[in-house]
Amino acid sequence: MSLLLKKHIREIIPALSDQEFEYVMRHFVPVKRQKHQFLIQADDEVKSNYWVVKGCLKLYCLDDDGKEHILQFAMENWWVSDYIALYSRGKSEFYISCIEDSELLSITMDNIDKLCSEMHAMEHFWNVKKRFGYVALQKRIVSLLKNSAEERYNQLLEQYPQLLQRVPKKMIASYLGVSRETLSRFNAGQDVM
Repeated sequence: MSLLLKKHIREIIPALSDQEFEYVMRHFVPVKRQKHQFLIQADDEVKSNYWVVKGCLKLYCLDDDGKEHILQFAMENWWVSDYIALYSRGKSEFYISCIEDSELLSITMDNIDKLCSEMHAMEHFWNVKKRFGYVALQKRIVSLLKNSAEERYNQLLEQYPQLLQRVPKKMIASYLGVSRETLSRFNAGQDVM
């Protein structure tokens, strides 16, 4: 696990020494969850950010009718948490559950703050990760506002083809904001091409 995280961090901070990385690694805790288990549930106090070492997860909310609305998937090398609750130190409005058996590395917000105050390089790392997250969020919102459902599906297929191999179609439909039947029509159109 630690070698994968080291590679991930060094993509942004190539000069991070082995000794510095060992210090950083002491602030992470390994977490394992089985398929269908929750990482976070609504009303949980959220204290940690999670980096996916292995597996696939979904972040979602439920509407008043109990319908699931998926906001994010998280696969290997991705970060996931309820960032509203994490940054406000509040309780979650979301659920994060495992689509597959998953292994993660967890770091508390307190430890992120500690590392940022002690190491400029780690402060830079977290700032870059936040920027990437904001950009991805804005792109998703713009896509939901401007693109047709079929365009959103094709964009997802192009950006994350491996995701469509790992996630049930029902969940893909929820993420795209379409019915399962609509998604099936897109798939039928792909088969013809």
